[in-house]
Amino acid sequence: MCKRNGFTLIELLVVVAIIALLLSILMPALQRVRKHAQAVGCMSILKQWGLIWYMYTEDNDGKFNTGGSVASDAANDWPVVLWDYYMKRGSLTLCPSATKEHFEGVRFAFGAWSWDKSGWTNIKQKQAADYGSYGQNEWICYREPSAGTESRYWRTRHQKNSDKIPLFFDCAWLDLYPNDTDSPAQIEEIPSTASEMNLVCINRHSGYVNCLFIDCSTVRKVGLKELWTLKWHRTFDTANDWTRAGGVQPHDWPEWMRSFKDY
Repeated sequence: MCKRNGFTLIELLVVVAIIALLLSILMPALQRVRKHAQAVGCMSILKQWGLIWYMYTEDNDGKFNTGGSVASDAANDWPVVLWDYYMKRGSLTLCPSATKEHFEGVRFAFGAWSWDKSGWTNIKQKQAADYGSYGQNEWICYREPSAGTESRYWRTRHQKNSDKIPLFFDCAWLDLYPNDTDSPAQIEEIPSTASEMNLVCINRHSGYVNCLFIDCSTVRKVGLKELWTLKWHRTFDTANDWTRAGGVQPHDWPEWMRSFKDY
């Protein structure tokens, strides 16, 4: 009698079905592990940015950069002024969850911004990073006191309640000016250009973004709804209409945000 070698078709189909079942069980767990690892990596990168911002302000009498809005001068934007501090530290401008540029078809929250530094003639550090997935709170800039919005700026690192003032974070653009009247995007993938908060209110880390604060040492995850409770500028109302203190109700939030933690 001939000895049978190998599997029969039915046995093979059973093995394939078992493998498929195991994969369906394991894949969500593996995806969660991957997302957690990326979030931890992001935190680690922001801690390095904390050291970079600390060294920069120490070298400049505690002052921050003047930002790109001074005479539309991109030479004062963080990718340029911090270049000497981060140039040898690897790909620090990219969150591990957002390494591809927006035009590559990735979701808004996971896309990296692209900055055409070549369009500015006054940038000395032409090697400065021209794409990334972190951004600066532009209300943290050293501006000379004057009338108007200048009174809103945090000019130096030394502030009371510094762990409530966001400096550097997961972001869809390299900088932004959030206001307490900003509204969240009604559709997750179509942020409103009228609301700067939409650039940081992105679901990159399962309902959170990671954030470095103005003291340059505090790094923690921030809930998307919590963004409206932080002190983005000196006159920012932390009890605005999008906070519990301001009377927001769960149904007021866009559908894509309703399951996130309230603040």
